[in-house]
Amino acid sequence: MIIALDGPAAAGKGTLAKRLAAALDLAHLDSGLLYRATAAVALERTVAPGDAEFIDASGSLQPGDSARNGLHSNAVATAASKAAALPEVRAALLAFQQNFARTPPGGKAGAVLDGRDIGTVVCPDAAVKIFVTASAEVRAKRRCLELQERGEDAIYQRVLQHVRERDRSDETRPVAPLKPASDAVLLDTSALTPDEVFEKAMAIVRSRSAG
Repeated sequence: MIIALDGPAAAGKGTLAKRLAAALDLAHLDSGLLYRATAAVALERTVAPGDAEFIDASGSLQPGDSARNGLHSNAVATAASKAAALPEVRAALLAFQQNFARTPPGGKAGAVLDGRDIGTVVCPDAAVKIFVTASAEVRAKRRCLELQERGEDAIYQRVLQHVRERDRSDETRPVAPLKPASDAVLLDTSALTPDEVFEKAMAIVRSRSAG
């Protein structure tokens, strides 16, 4: 079974993906961390990695690399943005995600992948596709709380502006823009608790699996 979760930032898809994977005993992959993992691997090999190091790192990435420490550091974030601009890196990470879905690690019977183009590009034949969304205002509040819990300053209006700018960027990018797959189920989490989101998602999984 392959479950594809897509949606904008701070919609709750990451939390949901982890819970679904745990409940269904499936492998989980946060595709958004792959570029950071690629950058982290490249930085370990050289202080100032160039294109060749990024391409080599993306081609040798292992499933466990997306769970390594330090992926949210500024150095990794800066390097990840450089890596993401390379077509060779994007191609390698697409192949990585598709291979993860086809042959999940740990002998699992399937996988849950979350990102922005899982149902449309990475796994268009996924049995279950859910597009997780929420209003920009709600997502900005959630992101503020996340930042504050990490001890960082967070001003709501600035976070809201960043969320809206990120949405525009993701929705209008020429390659794999953010959009629901034609057969995805829309799940708006704006007024739902994490438990309610999980229950609704499980109902969708059961319905699609039965069908």
